[in-house]
Amino acid sequence: MKLDHRTVGLFEENCYLVADESSGHAVLIDPGDEGARLVSMVADARVTLDAIWLTHAHIDHIGAVAEIRRHFDVPVYLHPLDLPWYTTLSARFAETYAIDFEQPDAPITELSDGARLRCGQLEFSVMHVPGHAPGLVSFNGEGVAFAGDLLFAGSIGRTDLTLGDPSAMSASLTRFVESLPADTIVYPGHGPRTTLAREMQTNPFLLAVERAMR
Repeated sequence: MKLDHRTVGLFEENCYLVADESSGHAVLIDPGDEGARLVSMVADARVTLDAIWLTHAHIDHIGAVAEIRRHFDVPVYLHPLDLPWYTTLSARFAETYAIDFEQPDAPITELSDGARLRCGQLEFSVMHVPGHAPGLVSFNGEGVAFAGDLLFAGSIGRTDLTLGDPSAMSASLTRFVESLPADTIVYPGHGPRTTLAREMQTNPFLLAVERAMR
């Protein structure tokens, strides 16, 4: 697996380019802003872009979708429970806070919990982990997890935004910890990468989860 990323926009969101080196096929995860930079990242990698995978549809994760699709005619994958953010709420948020935002077309493919996605010879499973957003998913496989705003180095995603759910977030974190190997590398929506083992030892939110599991 070949991995590249750019941190983009006002919210310093991480967009990941995941490529299968053997086939040259790739997917783009969460193109949140600065579409021209992301188009250049894909072009410079000399890969065939197959799809856009969205962990969720908050404005900072979908802001460059329209620009990407102007250059690459690829499908967008999203969990259906986040359609309200994708179709309406992100645009409303942008208008309220005077943020430049181009509304993308509706997604083509709906994600579901347990679905298997391929990128060349790479394979990932979809884990539905609501709480930060109702349709938040993590793409898990090949020893890594692209967890969106579920888990950060030292923190977790906020749950006070529209359609957030603290109780669901707690259940999602428990499932995430119980389901994945401790050596899983976590690539979050914001901030540096980390490992599940490190977060289980140091992250106060996961320490609380671990206590609840005993």
